[in-house]
Amino acid sequence: HDAAGRPSAEEAEAAVRTLLRWAGDDPDREGLLDTPGRVVRSYRELFAGYETDPRAYLERTFEEVGGYDQLVMLKDIRFVSFCEHHMLPVIGKAHVAYLPTDRVVGISKLARVVNGYGRRLQIQEKMTAEIAEAIDEVLKPKGVGVVLEATHACMTLRGVNTPGAALVTSSLRGVVRDDPRTRQEFLRLVGL
Repeated sequence: HDAAGRPSAEEAEAAVRTLLRWAGDDPDREGLLDTPGRVVRSYRELFAGYETDPRAYLERTFEEVGGYDQLVMLKDIRFVSFCEHHMLPVIGKAHVAYLPTDRVVGISKLARVVNGYGRRLQIQEKMTAEIAEAIDEVLKPKGVGVVLEATHACMTLRGVNTPGAALVTSSLRGVVRDDPRTRQEFLRLVGL
């Protein structure tokens, strides 16, 4: 165990070997020998969101906006997350917008915030709200709009088995929620 009380990589690999046996296979057969290590390394990457504070990406802002007073939107930010109920992939795209007051942030930072919250065990509704809240609280804009569209492997691979069905969630704050013209502009840009 590390300082945070997390199991070691060796313990995680042993758990993967247990799951392989549970599934009915032999973790000692040639094709599976390296699988526990690969799974642990891929999980470290896929769950990297636990190692970051997504809000920190928003701290470095630019205060010269040259009088710009329209929505700033980054569309189609691809993300991969994992549903916390089945640990299966949630794959989708996020559309993030805000109406700046006097500060803007580098556009890549918006994508980093999405991925920072995405690379965790999640439910899409919570992830949508977390992204909007971070932008709202750190940048203090006039308004924020976040829409996530994603397919959930827990639905497409098992259970109800409905490939192609996408869940759409949104979180609107400030003028993006309260001002009909700004809300319409946001939804038009998103394509909803």
